[in-house]
Amino acid sequence: QVHLVESGGGLVQPGGSLRLSCEVSGRIFSINSMGWFRQAPGNQRELVATVTSSDYTNYAPSVKGRFTISRDNARNAVHLQMNSLNPEDTAVYYCNADLSTRPFVAYDYWGPGTQVTVSS
Repeated sequence: QVHLVESGGGLVQPGGSLRLSCEVSGRIFSINSMGWFRQAPGNQRELVATVTSSDYTNYAPSVKGRFTISRDNARNAVHLQMNSLNPEDTAVYYCNADLSTRPFVAYDYWGPGTQVTVSS
């Protein structure tokens, strides 16, 4: 089995910063891309940022320049440094990993989500 565990969410004032972390554990053969998605009430889940096994990163336009995704391959972890947060960033943030538990077969795995609230 594979488990994704997120940490680092919480309440922060506008302009503040938070750092989200996600660690993947279990029977892992390889991890392809890892990333963060978010879902605000009444909205669909949307991509925030992703990073490939080659450290190629991709960001949603709304977070580019404010958020930084990074990957720790030794710990099967991915982090999201969020700066200059604004109320529109309020959402449940989900960790995602596209990984293989055996050769040539890959699936998407999701964490349970962590709440980020930006409010004064």
